Amino acid sequence: MTGGQGVRGTSIPGLVVVDLTVHADARGWFKENWQRARMTAAGLPDFGPVQHSVAHNTAVGTTRGIHAEPWDKFVSVVHGRAFGAWVDLREGPTFGTVHTEVLDPATAVFVPRGVGNSYQTLEAETVYSYLVNDHWSPHAEYTMLNLADETVAIDWPIPLSQAVVSEKDLTHPRLADVTPVAPPATLVLGADGQVGRALLQVLPGAQGVTRAELDLAVPGAVEGFDFTGVGTVVNAAAYTAVDAAQTVEGRAVAWATNATGVAALARAATRYRFTLVHYSSDYVFDGTAGAYDEDAPLAPLGVYGQSKAAGDLAVVATPRHYVIRTSWVVGDGRNFVATMAALADQGRPVTVVDDQVGRLSFATDLGAGTLHLLTTGAPYGTYNLTGSGEPASWADLARAVYTSRGADPALVTPTTTDAWAAEKPGPVAPRPPRSVLSLDKITATGFTPTDQHRGLATYLRSFPPGTGA
Repeated sequence: MTGGQGVRGTSIPGLVVVDLTVHADARGWFKENWQRARMTAAGLPDFGPVQHSVAHNTAVGTTRGIHAEPWDKFVSVVHGRAFGAWVDLREGPTFGTVHTEVLDPATAVFVPRGVGNSYQTLEAETVYSYLVNDHWSPHAEYTMLNLADETVAIDWPIPLSQAVVSEKDLTHPRLADVTPVAPPATLVLGADGQVGRALLQVLPGAQGVTRAELDLAVPGAVEGFDFTGVGTVVNAAAYTAVDAAQTVEGRAVAWATNATGVAALARAATRYRFTLVHYSSDYVFDGTAGAYDEDAPLAPLGVYGQSKAAGDLAVVATPRHYVIRTSWVVGDGRNFVATMAALADQGRPVTVVDDQVGRLSFATDLGAGTLHLLTTGAPYGTYNLTGSGEPASWADLARAVYTSRGADPALVTPTTTDAWAAEKPGPVAPRPPRSVLSLDKITATGFTPTDQHRGLATYLRSFPPGTGA
């Protein structure tokens, strides 16, 4: 037996060396070249290979590369030995960084997208093997680097003048002329909403996608959208008209947007291997518990909550996902707090329910929390993210707004949900009476949600007197 299962990091982020266990006896040897469960447990990405290719190299000194391809690779040697050289050609501070390693049957290397891959055989009849997580295509775009580039200065064991090299590989550009490989794109769906606008402020290089560009409610819209080159999709698009969802027409749109469209996104996430971030709601619960953790049983009361719960179940089936469950969102746009601020500035009386209790969620917090999950390696899964601090009723919050605006809080008259609903024309969706979500899991990742009462004061300072929406 030679070698030993283990993963070693390198100076190139994401490029890791895997020491394989090779079982040998008088008959020869055996190894598990790729073993998903063990290797992912050891720290390798679960990169989902779809194609296995093998290159037989007849002569010593056969040299191939340097090619950065639009997919991840897992490279190894089946027979013989090779000198491997990798150059980071991705945009960023490690552009041009080099790592070299001798490959034999006991050594493999995981090569992330955008890192240039090359090798030179050290023995005749060397067989080089690689797995990739996308099918080869003649239309794929490669980024190339010259094997003899003086900047990276790879110390080839066999001088290139004596090596077997293709004419094409001799003509690749020097590092100074290479356009760095851009990182996979981040798309924000629902970019024109409160959460979408906040996300575009904090996610580096994120591209906004509006409903006009991709409407989840339209059959086939997601299937017809090109997600090539996308690494993360943040879905801030949703049908949120909770009362209208109780109508015949609204029910169909709510399910089409929040469930069917989201399920299509989940399928696309699996197919294109992007990370899917999806925002859920306190309405997936019935509001009868003191505080809901992420594993609490779903028990939605109305159509909106039911459609959101269905979307959640679709998303959690994807390999790389974050479901972020929130409540009572406040951001740049029309919302309860902005409306109360406008009424307070006008000195108008208002009647507000006091038997629904929860916490505000600030769009800025949702943006910061999303960035935190995506950049800290937090485990995939479902996270609650709302404001922290003491829960309050809608009437409590309205009084706080009136006080902050210099209006008499006595202008806020409390009422019950039933009495409020009786005054409303048309269908009224059932509301969870208590929308308090446990924040222990998100806090354990190192993110501290904003106290809702301090956040409310900060938010209101963004509205000069008389400018509430």
